[in-house]
Amino acid sequence: MTKDAYLGGLLQLSENQPLNITNELGIYLEKIRQKSANEVVQLNLPTDKDENWRFTDLSDLIQQDWHSSTPKELNDIILEGFALKEASSSRLVFVNGYYAPKLSDITALPDTVYVGNLANLPQDKVNKISSYLGKNNDENEVFTALNTSGISDGFVIWVAKNSEIETPIHLLHLTARDNLSTLTQPRILVVGEANSSVNFIEYYGAVASGCSDSAKQQYYFTNTVTEITLKDNAQINHTRIQRESGDCFHIANTIVSQAQNSRYTINEVSLGGKLYRHNLHINQEGEQTETSLNGLTMLQGKQMGDTHSQVNLTKPHGTVNQLHKYIIDDSGRGVFNGKIYVPKLAQLTNASQLNRNLLLSNKARINTKPELQITADNVKCAHGATVSQLEADEIFYLRSRGLNEYDARHLLIDAFAGEIIEKLPSESLKQRLTQCVACRTIDN
Repeated sequence: MTKDAYLGGLLQLSENQPLNITNELGIYLEKIRQKSANEVVQLNLPTDKDENWRFTDLSDLIQQDWHSSTPKELNDIILEGFALKEASSSRLVFVNGYYAPKLSDITALPDTVYVGNLANLPQDKVNKISSYLGKNNDENEVFTALNTSGISDGFVIWVAKNSEIETPIHLLHLTARDNLSTLTQPRILVVGEANSSVNFIEYYGAVASGCSDSAKQQYYFTNTVTEITLKDNAQINHTRIQRESGDCFHIANTIVSQAQNSRYTINEVSLGGKLYRHNLHINQEGEQTETSLNGLTMLQGKQMGDTHSQVNLTKPHGTVNQLHKYIIDDSGRGVFNGKIYVPKLAQLTNASQLNRNLLLSNKARINTKPELQITADNVKCAHGATVSQLEADEIFYLRSRGLNEYDARHLLIDAFAGEIIEKLPSESLKQRLTQCVACRTIDN
């Protein structure tokens, strides 16, 4: 029995996930599942007494009686609402955590990249899997351990060395809700071999009639883990979109390992969910490594959004640039905690970190804590945070140019969000998210 009885129920759901793989991959998965289950037994669900969770209230999560998700068949018409024109033939789809081959299409991709589910991983990659899957998990991170304890399948992108994949790859996880409160634990593995380049879009959405924002008392829990490895001189452009329903609890852990001269960029947009938490952990393990973190979180109603990022620099000439924005309305509450560690070995580092927050109501709240921990003495580092409302003089200026107050407010909000949305590599995704931003602020 675990130290935490409620957590024990979640662990049982994970362990009950069938593992229908019998080759070397199955043996390895069984090994890491058992190891992670043993870790969960020693842990508790976090509370406000845990420093990294003191502003994130999980009480609504633990009031639910969770059940395992079940497969559901979706038709192509439903998929049209999530499809991206640029990735119409480079798309991998999971529904409720189950691979959907009929909805997936990867015919536009070359043989130099494997895009598929974990269960069909080619033998040459099965032989290497232990070097990448389950290797960089944070110790004492209970949700990562819970995910690994039930791993049975997942998304995989594996790019061969010296390969440049120009077509964006769309990893689409959809939840089709039913009358039970369900737990789904997606798993993603991305490997960029030496001198490779790839652009992928990690998208979480909910099947709904109309906008998925409306809460219908049909709760579900998405607990996802993404592991990314960049070998020497590899480049990965990672887009992460969280557009779940108003009934979703979404907890995500992204772990990135960067070798020498590698370049990793994440552009993250979160617009949905009852509770959203993203732990982003990046290890720069080689010299001249570049990391760019761009994020936008929009909260309304009583939504909760929490971003915790940590970048560990271990070698000289590392570069980190981080910009994360929040737009918070109604009684929404945001949390930002960004940590950058620069030890003595990481000389000649250039790191910048900025959290900008726009509060649209008197009840909106943000807890922000950008952090730099530096022991190296030859570095260029800066960090900061701003919290503001829409400025009256800016609205007055726009009204003096002929705009009414409604349009002036929306122009300012759109410009604030647009700085992040414009960084997305997909034009169709930009258009869709721009419309979502406008729709969510229509009553302001």
